[in-house]
Amino acid sequence: MKAFVLLLVCAASLGATPTADVNAIFEPLVEAKSPGLAVLVRQHGRTVFQRGYGIRDLRTLAPIDARTDFRLASFTKQFTAMAVMLLIHDGKLRYDESLTEIFPDFPAYGRAITVRQLLTHTAGLADYEDLMGETKWTPTHQIQDEEVLALLKQASPKFASGTVWAYSNSAYVLLGLAVARVSGEPFGEFLRRRIFDPLRMRDTLAYVNGRNTVPNRAYGHTRQGAQFVETDQSPTSATLGDGGVYSNLADLAKWDDALQEHSLLPAEQMRPALTPVKLADGSEPKWPTSPGDDYLNPGKPVAYGFGWFLDPYEGHVRMWHTGSTMGFRTVIERFPADKLTIVVLCNRTDLDPAKLALTAAGTFLEKASSGEQSRPANGQRGAARR
Repeated sequence: MKAFVLLLVCAASLGATPTADVNAIFEPLVEAKSPGLAVLVRQHGRTVFQRGYGIRDLRTLAPIDARTDFRLASFTKQFTAMAVMLLIHDGKLRYDESLTEIFPDFPAYGRAITVRQLLTHTAGLADYEDLMGETKWTPTHQIQDEEVLALLKQASPKFASGTVWAYSNSAYVLLGLAVARVSGEPFGEFLRRRIFDPLRMRDTLAYVNGRNTVPNRAYGHTRQGAQFVETDQSPTSATLGDGGVYSNLADLAKWDDALQEHSLLPAEQMRPALTPVKLADGSEPKWPTSPGDDYLNPGKPVAYGFGWFLDPYEGHVRMWHTGSTMGFRTVIERFPADKLTIVVLCNRTDLDPAKLALTAAGTFLEKASSGEQSRPANGQRGAARR
């Protein structure tokens, strides 16, 4: 099998790591000339497993490796949230700033929506995907961020802000636009200047067709019968704040370092992002009761901060997020107290990276001796259409 392999073992002080067990989870899933995935395991600040399986695309058959760039989809939201927090750190934004303060021509209902509510999915905005109709936007004529804003200006809110939790791609598109408006530069440029360049994430970018190029790009695929077909773009693939970033294992290892070492923001300023939101009445939020693409745990409690889900796994503190879009599935699982991070990036849609990442995590984590075990498999597939 022609796959890139880079396997590093921790120093003796960390003890042996079950890297062979991790490889055994992923290797049987991908044939040498099929779209595949990339897997990163970091423990105690070191990369202990890093490997690509399969190919970037069916045309070149180029193998996936540590520098293959995948569309992150909703995995992007943690970068959008960080951009907002950096502007708050700069004194240019406030968590209690209203939508109409940022966008003065937004309808009156935006006066009650705050930046914090946009970050935590409690703003009550309509889903822009539901407002698009069926004819105007296509994979070659994609909806743009400003068009999302225009649609939301014509829509009514789904619920009063702060009263319900409902996963919102609309909110994160608006956050990306807010970053651009407040900073005075394009959203992708702000990410590059304030996050990617300082962390030396050289191949990570917010992709805008015709303006930049994705290096070592993986293209998305869908299985149709016994074959894979390229399914790389959809009508919503051009929006940025909710899902437009491409990255790779090598760069995401640097992102993991920055989170662990608080390189971009001090721990105190990062704390709000890692604090589960409460509703306006002080109650714990729950998934919407109606099943749907983003709501696979109807009626059950949900823990969300800024761009991160925060529910524990088998007694271990955890921050995580999935991504799911045309041709791609992604996940990051971080266990801060255990200093363990798993990243799985797929350029095919028939694999479940969240489930696979937790299986890999289980080879490193000791089972908690007490406490309830969460059931993440269902919840992690949702909330990630982008």
